[in-house]
Amino acid sequence: MKKAFKILIYLILVFIAILIIFAAYIHFKGIPTYEPPKIKEIIVNPTADKIEEGARISSLLCSSCHLGNDGKLSGGFMRDLDEAFGKTWVKNITNDSTYGIGSWTPSEIVHFLRTGVRKDGRFAPPWMPKFPRLSDADMEAVVCYLKSDRPQVQASQIAQPESQPSFLSKLLANFVFKPLEYPQNPIKAPDTSNLIAYGKYIVQSKIECFSCHSKDFKKMDLVIPENSLGYLGGGNLLLNLDREHIFSPNITMDVESGLGKWGYEDFKRALLEGKRPDGKALRYPMMPLTNLKEYEIQSIWAYLQTVPKISNNVDRTGL
Repeated sequence: MKKAFKILIYLILVFIAILIIFAAYIHFKGIPTYEPPKIKEIIVNPTADKIEEGARISSLLCSSCHLGNDGKLSGGFMRDLDEAFGKTWVKNITNDSTYGIGSWTPSEIVHFLRTGVRKDGRFAPPWMPKFPRLSDADMEAVVCYLKSDRPQVQASQIAQPESQPSFLSKLLANFVFKPLEYPQNPIKAPDTSNLIAYGKYIVQSKIECFSCHSKDFKKMDLVIPENSLGYLGGGNLLLNLDREHIFSPNITMDVESGLGKWGYEDFKRALLEGKRPDGKALRYPMMPLTNLKEYEIQSIWAYLQTVPKISNNVDRTGL
């Protein structure tokens, strides 16, 4: 009996030692770095229309995080990142060659945005969105804007501190969120006349609404968004400007807990003005998307009608 007890204690100690070694390995390894990628060369042809559209898309995707105190995309502290993921400072993406992305080629920018791997092989943490399904035309527009002479992307000499990812972020980056494959074929957005298909494209690829409005950031599926836990059913843990915990709303058409009682005009007002049907303001981090076009709002609304309903009464404390 004593021998069996000693063996059990020994096994427990070995198990604890393995856990400690594993934890130390993840802690010191941090966010992984891969071999510098082989960049597929692409050519962008800037035009005034492309730059204008890139600026509009950027206002929907990039500005909320990257807009700095100087009015440029110089980055800053990410106030709405849950402390479970650590602390992060959003990068400077102006055209400064030292502190921004001024030395990056269009091809390097596209590769990073699609795969999450920087030109030096460093992997972007889980909180940096990746855009593997963004159409080539929309991606080119964004790059044309980032490389343009628009005021928001002009060189800013602001150096952001290195982020401080938590153990959870390091663990996720090593075992859950891996670099995405660079698309081998051209990516074309659905025709805008096909409202449902185009709405799906916006929700999953162009604005990535699903990432916040599903159940859990840690259980997102970036390759097949519909496989994300609680797809569009809300409940994801977010932070407001006071760093208080709130939960993303259910945007499926469930009558009791989602948007089932909303009409199109209610939805349009929420997106453009940031107000619910009862007149109350939507909570941060949901901001008015004033640059959305009518056909985009119609498309999102049409697609949401097709998404399986989820009954999820999200805690609305704070409204």
